[in-house]
Amino acid sequence: MARTMTSAARRKDTREKIELGGLIVKAGLRYEKRALLLGALIAIARRIKSDDHERSRLTAIGVEAFGNDGE
Repeated sequence: MARTMTSAARRKDTREKIELGGLIVKAGLRYEKRALLLGALIAIARRIKSDDHERSRLTAIGVEAFGNDGE
């Protein structure tokens, strides 16, 4: 990131990272190795680029896990 990032932009970036980390915890993966988590995320990113059905299936699982808020 650029060194000239504003304070507001840094706060927004930090907040987003905290929220994304919370997803790891919510998924029950808090104690997994970082390399495994990154590998899993890379694999799923590749898969959903080429498979709309898989994207929809995984989205449905996530929506169910979140309950009614969906995000």
